[in-house]
Amino acid sequence: MVLRTLALITAALGALVQTPLVAQSPEPIRHTLRFPAPHTHYVEVETVVPTGRQPSVELYMAVWTPGSYLIREYERHVEAFTAKGSDGAPRAVAKSRKNRWRIDTGGAPAVTVHYRVYGREMTVRTNWIEAGFAMLNGAPTFLTLVEPAARPHEIRVELPAGWTTVATPLDPVAGSPHTFRAPDFDTVVDSPMILGNPVLRRFEVGGKPHVIVLEGDPSLFDADRNAADTKQIVEASARVFGNRFEYPRYYFQTLVTDAGGGLEHKNSTMLMTGRFTTRSRRAYLNWLSLVAHEYFHNWNVKRLRPVELGPFDYENEVYTRSLWMAEGFTDYYAGLVVHRAELSSRDEFLDELSGHIEAVQTTPGRLVTAVGQASYDTWIKQYRPDENTSNTTVNYYPKGAVIAFLLDAKIRAATGGQRSLDDGMRLLYERYSGARGFTPEELVATLSETAGADLKAWFHHAVETTGELDYGEALEWFGLRFRPVDPKSARAWLGAGTRADGGRLLVTSVRRGTPAFAAGLNVDDEILAVDDVRVHADGLAARLEQYRSGDRVRLLVARRDRLVTLDVTLGTDPGRPWRLEPAPAATDLHRARLAAWLGR
Repeated sequence: MVLRTLALITAALGALVQTPLVAQSPEPIRHTLRFPAPHTHYVEVETVVPTGRQPSVELYMAVWTPGSYLIREYERHVEAFTAKGSDGAPRAVAKSRKNRWRIDTGGAPAVTVHYRVYGREMTVRTNWIEAGFAMLNGAPTFLTLVEPAARPHEIRVELPAGWTTVATPLDPVAGSPHTFRAPDFDTVVDSPMILGNPVLRRFEVGGKPHVIVLEGDPSLFDADRNAADTKQIVEASARVFGNRFEYPRYYFQTLVTDAGGGLEHKNSTMLMTGRFTTRSRRAYLNWLSLVAHEYFHNWNVKRLRPVELGPFDYENEVYTRSLWMAEGFTDYYAGLVVHRAELSSRDEFLDELSGHIEAVQTTPGRLVTAVGQASYDTWIKQYRPDENTSNTTVNYYPKGAVIAFLLDAKIRAATGGQRSLDDGMRLLYERYSGARGFTPEELVATLSETAGADLKAWFHHAVETTGELDYGEALEWFGLRFRPVDPKSARAWLGAGTRADGGRLLVTSVRRGTPAFAAGLNVDDEILAVDDVRVHADGLAARLEQYRSGDRVRLLVARRDRLVTLDVTLGTDPGRPWRLEPAPAATDLHRARLAAWLGR
């Protein structure tokens, strides 16, 4: 009997071993979007939530969106939240946190939630809904279950009359018009939608389809030129990473609404621009740089990321000291890619790079806060600047771009021009572009390996201290210099930012190290007179031309309606001493290095 029982058990175990276990995918959360009156700026959301027959379930909405590091409190635009069971009977709903809702299920296998979302904020991280079109982002629109496991989501859109298109990088569900599927909530958050009647342009690179979506008022925007140039940006960007295209498709979601900004996503980007962008050389180059920046993110940040940036906690701040690399290196490559795509001249690229250097070197806060700390503090500072921000911190976008430039030159110099930052980015991508990401130590070690030299001390100085950056090695390697400022053009300088406001001359900023700061001029002071002579709102520059550096003048200002007199010793206008140009003494070797860097 015992032997027979053992034989049966052994046979059963053998059958289990031979029979593959098929993991069952969780039942999806199903969303339906409706726009019964889009001119009122509302989307109505119906969400069917599987319950597993638990007595209650809890849903939440994200409070921020990746790439924009500030708590946005998206749930403030949610209203009319109700739930019902499978039998159609109302179910009790209680707000359990600011962005969470607990629903009594009554043991039903699913509950259906209804709510409305107001959307009239024209930014790349929010929603905009109007009579003619809608832009929806995942974080401010959809709910998901509070649960540890990933769960698929399905999204079906019922378009208003007259709208024809849902443009999104999500996978379409075959046989179901305007229905899409995401494997998890991360993908929902990472896949914006444009709905309406957009202008579309398509091209293929690397065997992958790319779609440019233009909505708003693209009638004056040159869609064909933009598509051709964007294709060249895609090709030039991909070369940095060895032509790896790891997305199934890529969407350039573009609102032509005279707003601005861009936000990266894994298989798309949301962009905003103006009607006349393609008609101005400077505006168009700025636009192409933005396109290149956001597209470059599909590798750097979305697939190659600091270890802290995933898996995402959508309800709390996620801190990292590496945004100087995530954003700054991307900013550096944006201008470089546009040039390598043969869309900007050498001087135009150097001018853009000079802008990054100037932004760093004219910010007093660079001597107060290290860029690693500025990255960490992004949640309280980067998106909440005030009139004193430039005195207290440094922007990790331009400083990160400058670090990338200096590092690129350092790697080239250390290897005799055999390797560059491109090689370092490829090596980082090969090692750390998976689910885990890289640590700051791994970043430094990998780039040191690329250079064949220990760069730990160099990185520490550049990233974790407020010491000045050394431009000497980079300038020497490429045969560049900072353009000398003509002393004859030096003018008397107050050093305060001002603006005209209804005929008043108001102070908007006072940076450390300026005559205005030393004299005690305040933001919001109204400048009334210089040396007892009235100065009009548009006349300060002309008035200062009557003085020389070192002259002592008396300012009459109105401060909260009380008249105050300030004595100011004018300084010398520093001009723009951080503009890069080829050095007159540059040799053929310098010119060859410059050409290799610029990719021409």
